[in-house]
Amino acid sequence: MAGKKTWYFPDGELPPPGDGDPQGHESIIILNPNSEEARVEVALYWADKAPDRFNVDVEPERVRCLRTNVTTDMGGFELPREVQYGIRLTSDVGIVAQYGRLDVRQPNMAFYTTPGYHED
Repeated sequence: MAGKKTWYFPDGELPPPGDGDPQGHESIIILNPNSEEARVEVALYWADKAPDRFNVDVEPERVRCLRTNVTTDMGGFELPREVQYGIRLTSDVGIVAQYGRLDVRQPNMAFYTTPGYHED
């Protein structure tokens, strides 16, 4: 089975949307390369409170993008902007995950993606 079952992204921070398009945002991208559905628990870790948790499903051989500024993608949680948090993904089957952020606070913008730390 391809992928890893646990992924960590320690540097989440939803940037401000900015004044125009494209808007500042973050994404958690989950690839399920396997032949069975992935049930993924998303845990959001905060500096000043207990983690928030919710579940998402990723169909077999599909990718799912969770936009952190879209409440329905985030299990009903509304993430505050410009507040640091960490992310843990725990899946019942192997997945591949990455994190991306578009920051529009400067005129030349900054977009980056990063793979997380993973464990079985």
